[in-house]
Amino acid sequence: MTTALKVCLTLSIMLLASFLGGTASADDNDPNMARVEQFLFEQLVDSGVAPENIEIDVFPPAAALDTCQHSEPFLARNDTRLMGRVSVGLRCGAEAHRVRYMQAELHVYGERVIAARDIAPGEMIRADMLTTERVDFSRLPAQSVTDLNAAIGQQARRPLRQGQGLSAYALSAPQLVERGQRVSIEANGRGFRIRRQGEALDNGAQGDIVRIRMANREIVEAQITGPGALTVAF
Repeated sequence: MTTALKVCLTLSIMLLASFLGGTASADDNDPNMARVEQFLFEQLVDSGVAPENIEIDVFPPAAALDTCQHSEPFLARNDTRLMGRVSVGLRCGAEAHRVRYMQAELHVYGERVIAARDIAPGEMIRADMLTTERVDFSRLPAQSVTDLNAAIGQQARRPLRQGQGLSAYALSAPQLVERGQRVSIEANGRGFRIRRQGEALDNGAQGDIVRIRMANREIVEAQITGPGALTVAF
């Protein structure tokens, strides 16, 4: 037996196993490893991961678990991230107080967003500047961008080279209001809508709350809804 049992689980494998009257198994001679594998697979599918994007390595326990019969797997921590190395507990049948632990490695594959060409700082990012590549999400740096729509319309905060993966740290929402700019403010309330002009006292992007000085010198806070446009709710 190898030190790691690597099985790429796909929906077709599960259907075939069901047809044959069994479950896709890590090792027919080790039912505990098979239960752990199946448990983790189901957890990932329930979380929305497509079966064809799942790969699971289940590692043999340091000690034999032959005496742990009819085991019930559970995640060792409620906040376990279903990616990378995880610990799975096994409750041993009727002896629920007996718990054993096994280790597994979860690989979830998908697309990350990369630059299709060099992008200069301050450039507004368009769809034709981007492409994607298939990667193992468990090995991605934090804040990596995996959704094209999350990057389109943003501004590059730093130079991005062709083929470089995009990070949320490298992007910023474009400023729609600048300090000193004349802006239009719409006040909405039950049964009325009023539009006024004012002067922005802060810079801001979509959704930001900024201060506005009105013609009567009163200062109000309003939310940016578009270029030079804001709203105040009453």
